Amino acid sequence: MKQDRFLTYILIGIAALVLIALGLFFARGDTALTYGADDTPEGVVHNYIVAVFQKDYEKAYSYLADNENKPTLEQFRQSFLQNSVNADNVGADIGAAELNGSRATVTIFIQYGNNDPFSSGYRNEELASLVKQNGSWRIEQMPYNFWAYEWYQSIPTPFKP
Repeated sequence: MKQDRFLTYILIGIAALVLIALGLFFARGDTALTYGADDTPEGVVHNYIVAVFQKDYEKAYSYLADNENKPTLEQFRQSFLQNSVNADNVGADIGAAELNGSRATVTIFIQYGNNDPFSSGYRNEELASLVKQNGSWRIEQMPYNFWAYEWYQSIPTPFKP
């Protein structure tokens, strides 16, 4: 009889822990994928990454700098749709910004997931470059998973003898 009562208490304790865990999970919300203020370099990088994760390519495109050889919105969108740029298997934490006049560098910690159950993911420290244009911060360069190499690159002209 004592063992049955002990087992009942253990099961009640497990059920209580499961309910608490579920309550915390649903109560915390997902604040990481919400837009914030974009008046700082960190805010612009955060909002760009949120837009990319939410596949809101028009909003993400609005954060790009107006420099020479800027991709068109359609080229930008196609880079994601054709998986030239793929941020699906990474996470990102925005670090501090280093300001230098009208230029800024923002540290981004890119978290790569594990490929199998026996390995752990890893994390790289990357940099994003921004420039202040018309009073707003705009992105000139981002890490690989959020940026295509060919954006802002001059198109080579063939050599004609």
